Amino acid sequence: MSTTEPLPAPADPSLVLERYRLGRRLGRGGFGTVFEAHDERLERLVAVKVIPVSVRPDESPLEHRAAREALAAARLDHPGIVAVFDAGEEPGARYLVSELVRGRSLAELEAEDALSDRDVLRVGLALAAALAHAHERGVVHRDVKPQNVMVPDRATSGRGAAKLTDFGVAHLVDDDALTQTGDVVGTLAYMAPEQAEGRRVDARTDLYALGLVLYEALAGDHPVRGASPAATARRVGSVLRPLARSRADLPPRLAAAIDRAVRPKPAERGTVEDLSDALIDALDAVEDIGGAIARHPLEGPRHLPVPSRPVLRLAAGLAAGGLATVVLAGQAATLPEPATPLLAGALTVLVVALLPRAGWLAAAVGLFAALLAAGRPGAALVLLAAVAPVAPLARRARLGWSLPAAAPLLGLAALAGAYPALAGRARRISARAGLGALGAWWLVLAEPVLGESVALGTGERAPAGWAVGAQPAAERVLLEAVTGGALLLAVPWALAAALLPLVVRGRRTAPDLVAAGCWAGALALVTGVLADQLGRPEPPGLALGACAAAALAFAGGRVGPSGPTDEQPYSEVP
Repeated sequence: MSTTEPLPAPADPSLVLERYRLGRRLGRGGFGTVFEAHDERLERLVAVKVIPVSVRPDESPLEHRAAREALAAARLDHPGIVAVFDAGEEPGARYLVSELVRGRSLAELEAEDALSDRDVLRVGLALAAALAHAHERGVVHRDVKPQNVMVPDRATSGRGAAKLTDFGVAHLVDDDALTQTGDVVGTLAYMAPEQAEGRRVDARTDLYALGLVLYEALAGDHPVRGASPAATARRVGSVLRPLARSRADLPPRLAAAIDRAVRPKPAERGTVEDLSDALIDALDAVEDIGGAIARHPLEGPRHLPVPSRPVLRLAAGLAAGGLATVVLAGQAATLPEPATPLLAGALTVLVVALLPRAGWLAAAVGLFAALLAAGRPGAALVLLAAVAPVAPLARRARLGWSLPAAAPLLGLAALAGAYPALAGRARRISARAGLGALGAWWLVLAEPVLGESVALGTGERAPAGWAVGAQPAAERVLLEAVTGGALLLAVPWALAAALLPLVVRGRRTAPDLVAAGCWAGALALVTGVLADQLGRPEPPGLALGACAAAALAFAGGRVGPSGPTDEQPYSEVP
């Protein structure tokens, strides 16, 4: 059993390799600990990976990994690869000095659902270029996975939108001393079949892993990873379900290229260049709503910026807080003294901005309880009916859960038809459809409460006692909303919101103007036909709402990627 010297403490001010002063610890893994450090010779910040050295080096795989990573990095010089500046050894440890990348790993961004589809393709193009560079120099990474992909906060260009790191298990084509047939290393869930079986690996092995990374990022789940390592091992080498089954909205050539890259037989996968070509072709055809990564040089023209994520969080909080204030305003006289509408609204803004989903749900439960305590079970029942479908129908639009409240507000201004253009800004097609349907639902519920015809309703107000009685609320608000036919509006609204980014692409001004006008006109036409079939009067402001919808649809199509955010500090997976 080998013994190791203890690692330096994160706050140890002593120099290593006679020039790097260690600072705070950035991350730790099975193969070393990474520190921020100051290069006192060149006056710059760097990252230093500290790898323990055993007393008997022949028993330490960490040393072999450190040597392999240093040798691989010495051959590479590419903006899509974390640069290694120096390597050395002192008693008790080896050191690998690399550039300091401030950003987050692809795995962290995926967990936060923080990437648009175009962001994923930008990352894929950066990784494809980095792997092509490595393969040309005889280096096969063998451990391409989201944890080994850093996305800088401030990429200098689209070509550096992501950086591949950790070449510690890389295969060096001309150095069999470090990599032998039968050497099974890497991460099982991302291993190509030949790698898992210990057979010879080549560029197609990395292509398979890159295909899995892109598949997982676009589909939202990993097609190989099972509930246990044994279950994962059984799936390695199987034919994976086509990506189009999970994402039918993706360009067919893109889905086919990723499916090809993850075929079990290396000879059938094509090349990294083939996959890169498909990514380039699909760049302008996929969504970029909420995109946070620098544009790729081959993308179309950039238009208006998207608000940063902190601004979006604040907007979500303000929307939820405003809704809470409005709901409680009519019950102020019966609420406990501290529970004023303004105070409740302010607390809602805070919790939703900090915790979008959990805060929104907590605020909804609090409003429901407040209405019950105020002796308004009817109002509480209507509120419950409004908010209950939000989480399941708009699960991926957590910053937009209060957006359906905009539908009745627009309806009061005779602009209800513009709402699907707002719902169409969500990133995922399922979120767009869900928000579109929810807007129609909230609008239909609001009509008897407001006593105004804002969409397809009759404009008749519910009985005066509906708010204090659960039965009147159920019969004259909820039952009427479900059986009166107006809820059919949810179908065209959901469809229109879901299709909007596919109709208005944001590529060229004239085609986008025509597409936005046709989209809004078709929506207004369907709404008018639906009202006629239900025997209802034409919805107020149908033409005005269509004009507003066209303007919002066109403006939304001109939105390009947002700038980088400063929400998270540097993190690295060693």
